[in-house]
Amino acid sequence: MQDSSAMFLLHAPEGAAIPLVCDSPHSGVRYPEDFGHAVPRALLRAAEDTHVEALWGEAPKLGATLVEALFPRSYLDLNRTLDDIDPTLLAAPWPTPLAPSEKTRIGSGLVWRTVKNMPIYDRLLPVDEVRQRIARCYQPYHQALAAAVESTHQRFGAVWHLNLHSMPNNAYERLQIKSDRPLADFVLGDRDGTTCEPAFVALVEEYLRGCGYTVARNDPYKGVQLIAKIGQPALQRHSMQIEIRRPIYMDEESRERNANFAAVRNDITGLLKTMAAYFAAQPAWSGSPAAAHS
Repeated sequence: MQDSSAMFLLHAPEGAAIPLVCDSPHSGVRYPEDFGHAVPRALLRAAEDTHVEALWGEAPKLGATLVEALFPRSYLDLNRTLDDIDPTLLAAPWPTPLAPSEKTRIGSGLVWRTVKNMPIYDRLLPVDEVRQRIARCYQPYHQALAAAVESTHQRFGAVWHLNLHSMPNNAYERLQIKSDRPLADFVLGDRDGTTCEPAFVALVEEYLRGCGYTVARNDPYKGVQLIAKIGQPALQRHSMQIEIRRPIYMDEESRERNANFAAVRNDITGLLKTMAAYFAAQPAWSGSPAAAHS
């Protein structure tokens, strides 16, 4: 396990490695002293993907790499591009061109403006402060994840990446989307079939449905910066976002694990084992599975 100034942890595979890299960019609960937020910490916690790293915690024991952020997404969102900044948050012009996205419009860009429609700050943020967050948090995390993906691909000739999240029960409302469908227990995002091989997505969906969960694809989450950057199926680089509906494993208000947490974690561990068996059957690796595990 690698510690990078306590901003993220890199859990290396334990034992025989498999071509799977997981990352949990939004489950951090360590709030930096320089955050300077004006809303209560309890309100900010609504932005956390709390406990996601624990739900997938068996991944390293099964041979996968797991990268987890330790700081909260409301401080800096790792699943955004570096130009996805709201200029109205800044005390001075940003030194390079900005391209605010729909996420910024609803208050959750690279630096979040609001949480539950409440302004997070009662001040404008100095440009240097935001740039320091990027240098201390964003760049090291992305570099570590990219290195894990690249080394795994080089070793096996293929890599599968899981971008791990959880979603609030009122996700459609949060995203300002009108829907007559209930939110699924799991949402698999592959940016409409562009970032991951269909067979792997189907494997995950079939397994989860077999456990009794409802599953949707790309509704309402398709995946954002991380899988868009990593997912290149034609190059044997497969990337998928997995969202878990929070009430199935925790209390959204208290953030405490509920009575179903252990069962959901066990199901996810079973999913990881199913993935490992799938990888072992793939002919795409540059070496044989036996050689890869040596």
